[in-house]
Amino acid sequence: MVMFKFKFKNKNISLDVVECRSVFSRARGLMFRRKSKPLLFIFGKSVDQSIHSFFCKPFFAIWFNKNKIIEKRLVKSWGISVKPKEKFDKLLEIPVDGIKYFE
Repeated sequence: MVMFKFKFKNKNISLDVVECRSVFSRARGLMFRRKSKPLLFIFGKSVDQSIHSFFCKPFFAIWFNKNKIIEKRLVKSWGISVKPKEKFDKLLEIPVDGIKYFE
């Protein structure tokens, strides 16, 4: 696990996250997890990729491009195709119990 720092609503946020760099860890994401630390998906370049929320509890997704937040959204269970309007190079998935950080 690593510490991921970013700014949200003029607040400095530091989260202990699990990095997902491999194809398998990205594919699994939050699926089938009862409890999980926030997951940070790191891509080598900006991508235009959708995610799904099959077999997941609701989670908060924050997409970044060059360490700038480009979009944030509460993702409900069983979503088929969820993606931001712009390309991104990082995606942070925070289980719904972690939303307290962003209220």
